[in-house]
Amino acid sequence: MSPMQRRVLNVGGGTKTIPIPAHYAGWDHVLLDIDPSRGPDVVCDARALTALPAAQYDAVYCSHNLEHYYPHDAPKVLAGFLHVLKDDGFAEIRVPDLHALMRRVVQRNLEMNDVLYQSGVGPITVQDVIYGYGKEIAESGQDFYAHKTGFTPRTLGLTLERAGFGAILLFTDADNFEARAVAFKSRPSREYVRLLDLPIQER
Repeated sequence: MSPMQRRVLNVGGGTKTIPIPAHYAGWDHVLLDIDPSRGPDVVCDARALTALPAAQYDAVYCSHNLEHYYPHDAPKVLAGFLHVLKDDGFAEIRVPDLHALMRRVVQRNLEMNDVLYQSGVGPITVQDVIYGYGKEIAESGQDFYAHKTGFTPRTLGLTLERAGFGAILLFTDADNFEARAVAFKSRPSREYVRLLDLPIQER
């Protein structure tokens, strides 16, 4: 890694065969996961991130992992994000959007086992989005694959605000039942506004 190369910590990303967003191209991609069998660079429970060295990463990427912790543990995870991030760093977080899910369930009068959409791993049901991908939980025997809390875009934003992030932008993708947040320790730099294509007017 060159001295100027940016670093992203991919929290709970499973394996590096799962792609991360293209805006991290050229960054040093460090994978953190609780399951050592997946080959992560760092084996760690995300609730224990404060045990890692501080201010080592320019970004934390956390896709569909925060919902795997009980509500009282989410602040510990987010405190860890703030701990490992540099002062101008940001966290990019994606979670299931239960608001979008509930709207679809009501609109279509769906049951828990009804299929919402087809994914790369197979059909995803209402129950999978709420409680975690049932097939993976059953086949692995690991309950850390289960969902232990849920978010709407608003509650995700409030959770990040209470954790101490200074600037938070929220996005929704109702078709994919996903809420996304980009949360900065302080104010977004011009470089990151451009990199992430954020709807912020540069001054």
